Amino acid sequence: MTTVSPPAALRTVPDLHERVLRWYDEHARDLPWRAPDRSPWGVLVSEVMLQQTPVARVLPQWRAWMERWPTPSDLAAEPPGEAVRMWHRLGYPRRALRLHAAAVAIRDEHGGAVPDDHAALLDLPGIGAYTAAAVASFAFGRRHAVVDTNVRRVHARAVTGAAEPAPSLTAAENRLATDLLPDDEATAARWAVAVMELGALVCTARSPRCEDCPLLDRCAWVLAGRPAHTGPARRAQAWAGTDRQVRGKLLAVLRASADPVAAEDLARCWDDALQRDRCLDGLVADGLVEPLEDGRFCLPRT
Repeated sequence: MTTVSPPAALRTVPDLHERVLRWYDEHARDLPWRAPDRSPWGVLVSEVMLQQTPVARVLPQWRAWMERWPTPSDLAAEPPGEAVRMWHRLGYPRRALRLHAAAVAIRDEHGGAVPDDHAALLDLPGIGAYTAAAVASFAFGRRHAVVDTNVRRVHARAVTGAAEPAPSLTAAENRLATDLLPDDEATAARWAVAVMELGALVCTARSPRCEDCPLLDRCAWVLAGRPAHTGPARRAQAWAGTDRQVRGKLLAVLRASADPVAAEDLARCWDDALQRDRCLDGLVADGLVEPLEDGRFCLPRT
């Protein structure tokens, strides 16, 4: 069998939209950042938290964050270290600093309201192309291609016939995502989240549930005989013994203390002094830890 080319698949885009949107209406997860009363700030927080972190881990932290800081101005009024403290074990804690910086900019430059314009969102500190498109689409119903790993996988299989997308986002993938957008803004916004949900729940990286997919009989990958992935294997990230683990342990000590922490207290969390000091220096360089003149350390205060 041969792979179905994108132009052939794109000739029946309305059918693609109808199937995926109908499936989404029936199977979408009930997530608080999708609720009718969710705020644009809640959507922004969820999108930053969900980067490289599964929904199950994000849910309790998102709820705690929104309870403490229901608006950007509420967060901006606190030191950035409090954002790092509330991040807990979500991983990649620089995201907490980026959210705090964005909150300050929203307060100071946009009157405390998350901007509804894609360009203005993109100008916020720490907000990249994906997050700006996602917030514009999910919070304000704008027509933008929102392309995450799940979306890329659905497009690769259903439209181009590949088992997996390229290792990193390509210009061709962006063009395809734009070509697939419905013309109507509201429908395009629903489509963006529906494709993402299909990739998260059905068209998964491992053991895709093809029999439950609304695109089964028109999926280019299935029609091609489900060819195996021929690109480079995706390597799982190690954790035990890595600098990421050490950094996490150091931050855990600082989060647990309301007061600055002495160097000897930090030393107890990891035996390898050379690795520990290297990681502590990295945390300081990243702005996640602040060294004090008396030799103690704390979460960033300014």
